[in-house]
Amino acid sequence: MNLLSVIGGAIKPITDLIDNLHTSEEEKLKARALLMEATKEIELGALDYASKLAEHRAKIVLAEAQGGWLQRNWRPILMMVSVVIIANNYIAFPYLSIWTDKVAVLELPTGLWALLTAGTTGYVLGRSGEKIADKISK
Repeated sequence: MNLLSVIGGAIKPITDLIDNLHTSEEEKLKARALLMEATKEIELGALDYASKLAEHRAKIVLAEAQGGWLQRNWRPILMMVSVVIIANNYIAFPYLSIWTDKVAVLELPTGLWALLTAGTTGYVLGRSGEKIADKISK
């Protein structure tokens, strides 16, 4: 769910309340106008926050890319180790165990699974944020 739809969902009950007020139509219009102005400010603030967040993430990635070999490559290495363990457990092991009993399932600790999930999610969200921030800045 994106942030703007959350803001819109939060504002809807207020607009319904304005519609149900027992007051003149002119006062209802003024209240709606004030609410729409406040909603616009909130949405602009949310977009500004998302843009700044993407900008800071990009700076972190850039700093890592300009660092030493290990600093640049520790995340990809961690992701590849996780992929190798998963491939072993769910692809290689089932087939190799047909012919021999000398293969083993490698334990994938829950912490490593959480890191893999967070790493993948972070990458996807980071790339999406960069694209959104780029479009907003243009």
